[in-house]
Amino acid sequence: MPPPPPLSTRLARFLGITSLHATGLDAYIIITLRSLRMFSAGIPSLILALFFSSLSFPASRIGLFMTLTLLGDVMLSLLLTLVADRLGRRRILFFGSVMMTIAGTTFALSENFWILLLAAVVGVISVTGADCGPFRAVEESVLSGLTDEKTRSDVLAWYVTATTMAGAVGSEVAGRVVQWVERSSGDVVKAYHVLFWGYAGFGAVGGILCLGLSKRCEVGNEKGAEMRERRRDEVEEEEVLLDAMTPSTTDGFEDALPAPGQLAPRRLNEPREQPKNPNKKSKSYISQISTPTLKIMAKLWPLLALDSLADGMTPYSLMNYYVSLKFHLPASTLGDITSASQFLCAVSAIFAGPLSKHIGLINTMVFTHLPSSITSAFIPMPGSVGWTVSLLLFRAALNAMDQAPRTSFIAAVVRPEERTGVMGITSMVRTLAMSVGPSVTGVLAGNDRFWAAFVASGVCRVSYDLGLWVLFVNVDVKARRGEAEEERDGDGDGGSVDEEAWNGLLSDSEGDSGSEVDEEQSVGSGESAGKKERQS
Repeated sequence: MPPPPPLSTRLARFLGITSLHATGLDAYIIITLRSLRMFSAGIPSLILALFFSSLSFPASRIGLFMTLTLLGDVMLSLLLTLVADRLGRRRILFFGSVMMTIAGTTFALSENFWILLLAAVVGVISVTGADCGPFRAVEESVLSGLTDEKTRSDVLAWYVTATTMAGAVGSEVAGRVVQWVERSSGDVVKAYHVLFWGYAGFGAVGGILCLGLSKRCEVGNEKGAEMRERRRDEVEEEEVLLDAMTPSTTDGFEDALPAPGQLAPRRLNEPREQPKNPNKKSKSYISQISTPTLKIMAKLWPLLALDSLADGMTPYSLMNYYVSLKFHLPASTLGDITSASQFLCAVSAIFAGPLSKHIGLINTMVFTHLPSSITSAFIPMPGSVGWTVSLLLFRAALNAMDQAPRTSFIAAVVRPEERTGVMGITSMVRTLAMSVGPSVTGVLAGNDRFWAAFVASGVCRVSYDLGLWVLFVNVDVKARRGEAEEERDGDGDGGSVDEEAWNGLLSDSEGDSGSEVDEEQSVGSGESAGKKERQS
């Protein structure tokens, strides 16, 4: 019996470090890109309103800027995520870094309202401190393609952990830099310009990092890798689907005759017969989302919108404001509470990956998020600072543990070429729902019902958790969905061996009999192929 591995090896395996290392350099670059972006996102969210105020912009224009920037970011994000797989994911990420550099430079040099608005929209400037652009969806899609079902949750958990920590540190550093520059120069506008130069610099570093990404990040390579992974444990004759057949590999099949009354098997290098359609258009650059995927996401998107609405009702800024009104705490104490909350979010996210391997993705999402949801409703109840802060920290400790399993679940139930588009739409739905939340809280607070915002947020979050469990707990993320093959019949790519092989993978039935196996898997025996062939 071999000796057990050392404790360090077991710990690295448990925490997902082994999975992250096995994924390769691309994963480290993607996580670094996101960390840089989150570190720098704290700069505009912290100083944007103050910067405009120092330029004597009226409050109405500041509010208009925030609203138009958010709407512009949402629309641009949706467009870029829908075309990312066709244009190239690496190109989209590089474009984001370049535009981030241009936006930072514009804010450092210009003080014209409309020029700054255009730069904020194109450069996807964050007015909330969150990453509201298209790049998170693209990055999560890349990481989902670089990983398999065993390593995906671990890698995404580190993605969440590293970027949450970077965001917390970035906000703290930005505040310190503003204070230091203002004291040393006495010019607050100059202090803001210095930070925007730093924002531009982070964008330039991100652009350089994008040049190091390999072709593995693109959807075409992702599909081939995922096919090989899914075929690894199957019989040898089915593995021929992974590569185009050469003329020599078809020897012996030309003379194979079907049994009486049965259809002849179609050879792998024969294109699938397509119905003639004179009005057929070339393949669109917009990501095509299949009906089976829409059936799943149509149930998930409303639940995610409900959860995001709840998050928007009680973000850190409004929670700090409520605690300040209730207990009259100094700003430094509120900053310490926020930093501690974000730190707990980052640390707890590490354990989402290992936990999902033991109890499943949906159970991890529900049973870690549900206690946090219930806690949200009880935050207004304590009459002491200690108990209130304890509830805030407990809520924060479990609040982010559903993020990595949620992305893993979406990646598992959609096709590789649909992931970027689906995640982009998911991001748009969440951002729009979250943008409504502060308005709801504002109405309640204006009527002396600030506490009701926490109760309503808790109810929405609990409803999300229970709905998620009821609708998706029995979804088998490893099951192959035969409906997807029918959706691809009219795409015009029937002659592609790689596409045919992928459709073959998706069209296997879930039953033990395997009655509707695709024709491509029939190579080897004419009689067995005839039994598996679907009748036209």
